[in-house]
Amino acid sequence: MDLPEISDRLEIADVITRYTRAIDTGDWDRLDTVFTPDADIDYTESGGIHAGFAEVKPWLAEMLPAFFPKRMHTIGQVEVMFHRDEEQDTASVTAYFDNPMPMDDGSGGTKIVELGGMYHHEMVRTDAGWRSRRLHEQVVWKRGL
Repeated sequence: MDLPEISDRLEIADVITRYTRAIDTGDWDRLDTVFTPDADIDYTESGGIHAGFAEVKPWLAEMLPAFFPKRMHTIGQVEVMFHRDEEQDTASVTAYFDNPMPMDDGSGGTKIVELGGMYHHEMVRTDAGWRSRRLHEQVVWKRGL
């Protein structure tokens, strides 16, 4: 690994961190530093929508706090596969995640629900740095739902 590749890997890891921190803290505008404006995002495996970033961002801001007022991600291993050519640098990125969240249990209390899976990003180097132009959330397991 040379220094430019190490730098790219660190920047891509930071994109993943910015994504999870934006979701967990409700800082929805921070997602603008994660996705390209034309990004395609697929949350259907967790019961969400599949749409462009412009539609997904306000949907997240409305739906996540309504069902899950607190959120917390843990990211595990991150695999980065670079695809470099003369026209554009891209990378296929898979990040394992665990996402426990409290929600209303329907009886006046709360229960913990949890999703585990993989975030599959297709990232591209832009003038602003690495950004995700596609996200597919693959749910491997659920608990409490």
